[in-house]
Amino acid sequence: MNALKMPEPREFDLLALGELLLRLSPPDNERLVRSETFQKTAGGAELNVVSGVSLLGLHTGIISKLPANDLGTYIKNRIRFLGVSDDYLVYDEKKTARLGTYYYENGAHPRKPRIVYDRMFTSFQQISMDDYDESLFSSARCFHTSGITLALCEKTRETAIAMIKKFKEHGALISFDVNFRGNLWTGDEARECIQKILPYVDIFFCSEDTARLTFLKEGTAHEIMKSFTEEYPISVVASTQRIVHSPKIHTFGSVIYSAADDTFYEEEPYRDIEVVDRIGSGDAYVSGVLYSLLANPNDFQTALSYGNATGSVKNTIPGDLPSCNRREIDTIIKAHRTIGRQSEMDR
Repeated sequence: MNALKMPEPREFDLLALGELLLRLSPPDNERLVRSETFQKTAGGAELNVVSGVSLLGLHTGIISKLPANDLGTYIKNRIRFLGVSDDYLVYDEKKTARLGTYYYENGAHPRKPRIVYDRMFTSFQQISMDDYDESLFSSARCFHTSGITLALCEKTRETAIAMIKKFKEHGALISFDVNFRGNLWTGDEARECIQKILPYVDIFFCSEDTARLTFLKEGTAHEIMKSFTEEYPISVVASTQRIVHSPKIHTFGSVIYSAADDTFYEEEPYRDIEVVDRIGSGDAYVSGVLYSLLANPNDFQTALSYGNATGSVKNTIPGDLPSCNRREIDTIIKAHRTIGRQSEMDR
């Protein structure tokens, strides 16, 4: 039932479609309304995912559209630095070309983090199937995108759905993260759109809260996860479980459900995480799970361990993008499983 069938080796282990963003943040815990300086970093949900998988050791690439200017070059250089291929970046030469931007302010209890988006009418929102050759769709073992890409505008929605169908037609696994954003669309809009692509999805990422809000699901977390595989030919459902004790202290864990063996995989969550920057931690979780499933097919307990470790440790790293290689993640997983006193420094 809904077994996860791994494609044969291809040029890329993972390709993802998504908008690339410039993030501007005040230093430390300074506020947007009064800060005079901002730190510039690159980000974007799908870029975060392929970057994490690349750092762990697989060959990945990003499908996107950038303005043909210095900001586009900055993003391209960051992509290359992370070992992610830019083969499928296309460039907007028009005078109106622009890069999406967002401003992020750190929180400190009781003040919550704040975000201001400036991502309307960007170059990415003009991306089209016509920008790519047919060979793209047979070049990857797995294709990933998220609800953010579907929600941005009608053009990105059409392109994302067409790519999902094309990659699926060419035998790739389809990975999809709901990644619901209330400032982009309503729960009703998200549900209506996402239900159209779920028949093509193999690996589905959706938190319990999102499932209840967006898909109007009821029952226990386990019942909700299993219901997706009963309604659609989804093989794997992964659901993060985050407890926010304060902006600076979180607990992070997850559950993975495999439809083929009707089994839920769980482990002790990471507790009392010292949060430096939570942005991208959900994407880091996705990267850990996808890396493990592509490297170790159908070993769901290992996928859970990698997902929990990569998601948890990203909370401790500034910026959107991950920065841990497999050796570091393996060390974190080993420490998480160890009972008793541990060395304070890895040396």
